Amino acid sequence: MWKPRSSSVSRTSSWPETWRETMGIPSMILLGHSLGGFLATSYSIKYPERVKHLILVDPWGFPLRPTDPSEIRAPPTWVKAVASVLGRSNPLAVLRIAGPWGPGLVQRFRPDFKRKFADFFEDDTISEYIYHCNAQNPSGETAFKAMMESFGWARRPMIERIHLIRKDVPITMIYGSNTWIDTSTGKKVKLQRPDSYVRDMEIEGASHHVYADQPHIFNAVVEEICDSVD
Repeated sequence: MWKPRSSSVSRTSSWPETWRETMGIPSMILLGHSLGGFLATSYSIKYPERVKHLILVDPWGFPLRPTDPSEIRAPPTWVKAVASVLGRSNPLAVLRIAGPWGPGLVQRFRPDFKRKFADFFEDDTISEYIYHCNAQNPSGETAFKAMMESFGWARRPMIERIHLIRKDVPITMIYGSNTWIDTSTGKKVKLQRPDSYVRDMEIEGASHHVYADQPHIFNAVVEEICDSVD
């Protein structure tokens, strides 16, 4: 049984603050991708004075679940599989059980990861990296399961709370033009924060993993933001 929602959200927004204090960083440009975007937003609500600029890359968990099924953008098959398995167990448990065969499983079921980074690595570095990230204690999977309901929708959609971020915190939302994430969220965030800086943009030729699909364009956008922050 997972703890009450308020406790879950509190924990997810508190551990980055512990890390920040340990590293001695007064304030920062905070970037989060997918579930990381949801967590980065939660942190910004609680600790706005620590965030110079919030960058959300294809963030998960923002939209309300549509009542009309025809309005739901179909996610890729692997997302459906993960969402289905999450209802019963942690989906990456098989990697932890597989032991030395784990990297091979990553390569077999997600060969796209290796292709995305082919310009940087010719060997199995990416498969090994993903395996070792997910072979540890499944804290991320457990947290995601606690925050998710019914096929990957957030229990507490962030669009209903984005207005709680202090008005002087600038937000940039970056989407891939071919993503399965609802890109209309960016425009809705603008409506929620009429007196704040909110920029939303799509990068052509990119899907959910924007930083890997179009790394040069993505890095240029992030560098531009970093250069603009005092």
